[in-house]
Amino acid sequence: MNCGDNIYDALLNKDGYIFSQSVLQLEEKEKNWVLLDNDYEEIKDNEGNLLYKIKACVDEFPIRVTDDKGRKEIVKVKQKRVATFNPSLAAKKKIEINKLVEKAKGLCHSEAKKEEYGESSKYVKFVDEEGKKASVLINQDKIDKDLKYAGYNLIVSSEINMSKHEIYRVYHQLWKIENTFRIMKSELDARPIYLQKRESIYGHFLICYYAITLLRLLEEKVYKNVFSTYELIDLIRGFKLFKGEDRNINLTKKTTNVTKLCEMYKFNADYMYLSSSQTKKLFNLKYKITAITLDFGFKSQSQVS
Repeated sequence: MNCGDNIYDALLNKDGYIFSQSVLQLEEKEKNWVLLDNDYEEIKDNEGNLLYKIKACVDEFPIRVTDDKGRKEIVKVKQKRVATFNPSLAAKKKIEINKLVEKAKGLCHSEAKKEEYGESSKYVKFVDEEGKKASVLINQDKIDKDLKYAGYNLIVSSEINMSKHEIYRVYHQLWKIENTFRIMKSELDARPIYLQKRESIYGHFLICYYAITLLRLLEEKVYKNVFSTYELIDLIRGFKLFKGEDRNINLTKKTTNVTKLCEMYKFNADYMYLSSSQTKKLFNLKYKITAITLDFGFKSQSQVS
């Protein structure tokens, strides 16, 4: 996705991009810039603990693009590069590296086959290229390099007028997009599609998009991230009320989130039977979001379509 051809094509179409690039794949000059403490701004929490360090620069950087004849050529494009260092990520990464190194050392002693090394193979040098049992040496240079760059990350963007903090924020919101599509597939049954007509397929996805939009509004605007989207779906699906002739039967299981929701709106859902007035109060719960009014009154099972 972030190859030179795609970057150049995006710029020609007056589009923009923000993506992450491995520090280990940078030119030596850029690696040195990332490691230099100069210009890093420290971002700390309320207790003074370091959350991350961040700095940025704007310059022309070379990218490889394919010309009309299929040949590769170097083109310079103006980019903003944001370097960050996260101490928590560094600690986590170092633990992962050390685990792989220990695995590689153990396999070296047991004369394991080449294919048994898996991901730890990047920390060894295979001396015997064709033997079934690999003769190996620990690649200490590779280990030291990975440990040195642990916790560092580079964000590359065409948006040179955006601040480094805004680029950092936007990049770290990308997980929400991935999470949204995951919810649509796993919870809202967006896939697989059992439809043939184009209009039906469009209608199916339109309903899914409406549903995820309402869930996100509930999550962020109504409940201020008290409940995650998954928890909201569980709440909606788990709230069961059967309408009777003279009273209504509440079959909702008591959970931490149900209790929290009832406390927020001063409603007791512990009762097995709910009177008409209690049910009416439950149905009439409304939440206003700026100019949008959403009515999320729960309906009895017989009314749910």
